Parts: sequence; structure tokens; C-alpha cells
Amino acid sequence: MVATENRLTKALAGKRDLLAVYYTAGFPALNDTVAIGESLAENGVDIIEIGIPFSDPVADGPVIQASNKVALDNGMNLRTLLEQVKALRSKIETPIVLMGYFNPVLQFGVGRFCIAAADAGVDGLIIPDLPLTEYVELYKEKFEQHGLINISLISPTTSEERIRNIDDNSSGFIYAVSASSTTGAKKEFGDEQIEYFKRLQSMKLKNPFLIGFGISNASTFKTASQHGAGAIIGSAFIAMLQSSTDLKNDIRDFIKSIKTS
Repeated sequence: MVATENRLTKALAGKRDLLAVYYTAGFPALNDTVAIGESLAENGVDIIEIGIPFSDPVADGPVIQASNKVALDNGMNLRTLLEQVKALRSKIETPIVLMGYFNPVLQFGVGRFCIAAADAGVDGLIIPDLPLTEYVELYKEKFEQHGLINISLISPTTSEERIRNIDDNSSGFIYAVSASSTTGAKKEFGDEQIEYFKRLQSMKLKNPFLIGFGISNASTFKTASQHGAGAIIGSAFIAMLQSSTDLKNDIRDFIKSIKTS
């Protein structure tokens, strides 16, 4: 499989106002992964981002950290996750991206993981603690061989040189972290964040960038979409799942509230 056939690159091609939603596999209950993904696809989410639970998710805020613990306590592991993703893929065509730390992938075996992820219908991977140089030197060829797009994160403190290096070694989207902190929902962006978004716009990167960390409502989604190709929502969605008594209807209402201009 080559990148041009990838569902993710097709979804990104020339489009704006893209909405990607993150949730942790195996949360709130072990077998909710497929139902949540189906509901997101049914309600027009453009990219589904599924978290690989990990015992020490250092880049995530307290809401996502807590969901990781619940998922692990529920018995979620990488093998089960890939089985669930395969079941989800049989029901939807929406791009699926897995996000997680490198340790579980390394323990599983990188080559074996790439084969299993491709077989399950995964389109891309976000591995925050995999250094770009290590990815390029050791894993890029293997990822691309299996049609898996690596997505790198940048932040307001990332140098232009590094951003351009990431852009040169990417074929999907760049994950633009809105602030140099852990994940978490915020009601509005500050002036410094807007300047950062404008700086990224001015760089005319070949890959689109989606803005994540701090997207929680229609206002922050709209602002992110004005500057980037769209936005990624995580903590606010996880918080909704945690309190939900009717996943299908609550997911529908949540997505509708975000997309309402």
C-alpha cells in the first residue's frame, strides 16, 4: 500500500474544518471501542483517533490519564485493541489513527505491530515519544511498507527548522499542539496561541496541520479551523464519555455541539 491510497490522505486532501476525535480504547468499558467509533463515523467525524492505553501517559492531562488507568484495569491490551479496530474497520470507512507511547509497540514488536495494524485497517500512528531521527532512521521504511502514516507533534516552542524537517518526513498531517503543556480542555485560545497558529500558516507547509490540546467547544473548534485544516478533540470528549448514560445519543449531541457555528 502506498500513501496516496491511504484513507487518511484522501480525507485530508484540500479539505477544511476537519474534526478528529480521540478516545481511549477500552474506556469507559472494555467493549465500548467499536460502538464509540461507529457513532463518531455516523455523526460525521473526519478522523477517528484511538488511544493505546499506557500506564504512564506523561504527555496527557488528568482526564486522559484517568481513562488510560480505567482501560487498563478493564483488561485492555494492544492485541485486544487491534482486534477491536479490525471489527470497527469492517463497519466504517473513516480514517483510523492510533495514538500511544512507543513502549507497548516495542514490546509487541515493531514489525509485528505494523503488520497487525495494517491488517486491522489502521491508517496512521501518533507516537509522541518516538524521536523523529529514530523514526526516519529505523522505522520509516517499515511504516511506509505497510501503508502506515506517521504523524508528528509540534508545539509553540518547536523551531522552524524542526517543523520543516517534520514536514519533509510526513505525508499525512502535522499535529500542532496549541500549548507547551499536557492535554486538557480550554474555553478559548490566548493571543500567543493565535500568533503561533498564524506563524504556522505563514510557513506554507506541504502537509496540513490540525490543532489539538484545548479544543472543547464550537468556539475553539471554529478558531482552530480558521488557522489550520481542523482540530482534534480529546479531553472534552473523554469527560463526556465518563458521565454518559447513553453513548449513542450523547456522542451525537456532543459532535453536533462542536460543529455548530
